[in-house]
Amino acid sequence: MVTHVPAEAHGDERGALLSFVEAQRGALRRSVLGLTEEQAASRPSASELSLSGLLKHVAEMELNWLRMAQQRPNERQRSEETWGDSFRLVGDETVPGVLAFWDSVTKETEEFIRSVPSLDDTFPLPPAPWFPKDGRVSTRWLMMHLVEEIARHAGHADIIRESLDGKGAFDLVALEQGGDWGA
Repeated sequence: MVTHVPAEAHGDERGALLSFVEAQRGALRRSVLGLTEEQAASRPSASELSLSGLLKHVAEMELNWLRMAQQRPNERQRSEETWGDSFRLVGDETVPGVLAFWDSVTKETEEFIRSVPSLDDTFPLPPAPWFPKDGRVSTRWLMMHLVEEIARHAGHADIIRESLDGKGAFDLVALEQGGDWGA
């Protein structure tokens, strides 16, 4: 990790978890700094992943987990037929549009996490081959899973971005702050 992640206050578990999730989001958001739509959509490796597709996937993934925790229907639920569209921009979707959508999801996630009575509160997992039968997870587990999932894709984004123009994570942090890593 190339950024320091402070807790909001000593012993503030919610604040710390939210800060770690946001640090991983930031890494993924920085991956598209200074790129055109075409560059962000390109696939410079054997993988089918692109930076814009990763942004969209992670935004939709976070929304999906949020809706499960809220026990509400997901308005962007994917089917087997539309799963691939969660990894690429389609129609008139743009990187700024995906980022704006993700910003709204992150705001809602933070409001939800701050409002639950306890991080020990649980919610049911839907039936799926990868979940245990009648499985439940805690809100704490949800936050740790978001760190894991977003960090995994931020790592993918690091490799894709370096393949595009050689910029690594330190370069992108410096670019975001208006500086130059080498200076």
